[in-house]
Amino acid sequence: MQLLAGPRYFWQNFALLLSMLMSPAFGQGAKPAPAETRRYAIEVAGLRVGTMTATRQLQAGTEVVYTLVSDVKVDILFYHLKIYYQVMNRFRGGQLQLSTVEAHTNQGDFSSRAEWKGTHYDIVADQYKHLYRATETKPITYAVTNLFFGEPVGQQRAYAEYFGDYFDVGRDAPARYHARRAGREDEYQYTNGQLVTIIKKNPLKNFIIRQVP
Repeated sequence: MQLLAGPRYFWQNFALLLSMLMSPAFGQGAKPAPAETRRYAIEVAGLRVGTMTATRQLQAGTEVVYTLVSDVKVDILFYHLKIYYQVMNRFRGGQLQLSTVEAHTNQGDFSSRAEWKGTHYDIVADQYKHLYRATETKPITYAVTNLFFGEPVGQQRAYAEYFGDYFDVGRDAPARYHARRAGREDEYQYTNGQLVTIIKKNPLKNFIIRQVP
């Protein structure tokens, strides 16, 4: 802003400054849009064993940040499992820029990371019984976190943040899809475009993830 010089412009300048100071946006950055949140209960054998929360937050420009937090504790006979799992995916212009995973379990602490370096991704996954290193030159435009915010119409694969590679995605029936990788399979069920149920298939007991209010 350029202020006019000279005594006769004093009151004009004063009025302009006063109007700026009284503006609610003065001295503040643009407020981010409210985050979209999806909440789920995790069940095994009919028992609630944990929670899952997915969020999508619009940032400045074309940036979108997805987060997924899961907290599970299972004690069934000789089966004991404790997992706190957090994913953060940052997209810009529809392309993944950074993905991080932190997993804290009764078997130890683990992590995964994929970062766009301008021409490629550096991918490192250091998870329980899964070590993976890769360089990926193709832009990643769809990840597992995206599945929580709409049906994967037309998508053939989703970046699997935990593993550092991909799930194959396919449609089994109207509003029902599968995600498969190396012998494991998850089923995603939608109602009116909203993800309502995930079935994580397991040789012992399936994990059922149901949307809650």
